[in-house]
Amino acid sequence: MVDKEVDRRRRYTKATIVLITTLVFTFAASKLIMSSYEVEPIVKGPSVREVKRLSHYHPGIAGTPGDTDVYFLDSGTPGGTALMLGGIHATEVAGMLTSVLFIETAQVNQGRLIIIPHSNNSAFATQPAEDAFVPVFYIETGWGKRWFRLGDRLTNPVLQWPDPDAYAHYPSGQILSGSEVRNLNRAFPGRPDGLYTEQVAYAITQLIIEEDCDLVVDMHEASAMYPVVNVMVSHANAMDIAGMAAMTMDFEEGVYIGVEASPEGLRGLTHREVGDHTQAKVILMETANPIMDYVRGKATEELVVTGKDEFLLMAAERGMVTIPYDENGVPIEERVGRHSSGMQQILSIMSMMYPDSAIEVEGVPKHAELKEHGLGQFLKNPSDFSQEAL
Repeated sequence: MVDKEVDRRRRYTKATIVLITTLVFTFAASKLIMSSYEVEPIVKGPSVREVKRLSHYHPGIAGTPGDTDVYFLDSGTPGGTALMLGGIHATEVAGMLTSVLFIETAQVNQGRLIIIPHSNNSAFATQPAEDAFVPVFYIETGWGKRWFRLGDRLTNPVLQWPDPDAYAHYPSGQILSGSEVRNLNRAFPGRPDGLYTEQVAYAITQLIIEEDCDLVVDMHEASAMYPVVNVMVSHANAMDIAGMAAMTMDFEEGVYIGVEASPEGLRGLTHREVGDHTQAKVILMETANPIMDYVRGKATEELVVTGKDEFLLMAAERGMVTIPYDENGVPIEERVGRHSSGMQQILSIMSMMYPDSAIEVEGVPKHAELKEHGLGQFLKNPSDFSQEAL
């Protein structure tokens, strides 16, 4: 009888320990998951006049993790309107960081600049499981470290699941891989009653139409082994701007960037669908991000920031990489610098070619300044500002 009681108590103790351990791990995991939905603070710069939610243009996404802030930098002087898109793919952080840089530093002297740093906001709250990405990374500054999220290329599956075997793009009907159903840059122009990713694309498209945007620049990153990298991909309606901007960037700054035409047969991308379905001229820019290569080591925070990888270097030595790549890697300053210079050259050329749509911007560091001083030198310290300024 005594042995049975001792055995019962042991089993009760073990069950209690298992239950407590499960609760502790569940609580810790839930805190980690919820923290991924916390958006990094952004300081409103000198030209920010208003911040709206993307759901203003499509209430169907209101109150969901895909809704996001839209920053309006307005000079008050008549001119054109340009939209900068960062974070359509949350893995490709240079576009998001360039958006933050413009929001915090840009002085807009003519026209308007509209910026969405987290275009696919839900994707910043998840990571591709097969790649073991770090959820956050840090940029060193003169006052400490500033944190940013690293996400997935695709919409958070919590909001749209399961993926079909094949995805039929709307409205073209083009059949794509099933996983592309959560790729925001395969969902344009979107539809108000479509799948979640399509609704986010629809909201952005409606913003472009309702705000009468003259220009859309979509900032991306790609594998260093990908053939379409360090380029501007332009809709036919913006090829004159892209071509001249690329030549000027090379001549004035010594930064080469190629120009390619948007393929008419590849559907769902901003540089195709936005140009076809809205009044805006559209250019997409690509830089190289080694974390997106499969010939690389661990997906660490250091790799995100420095772009240095010994395995990618071996691939480069064998001619397998499409960009200049050496022991210096492709640091974040190089990638953000390319986007910053590219954006400013595009705005300058558009203002020259289309004076009625002129947008004049100053105060944002270009490629050479970022390479010399570092990105952190130009980022604001959110703790120095009131909540109203964030």
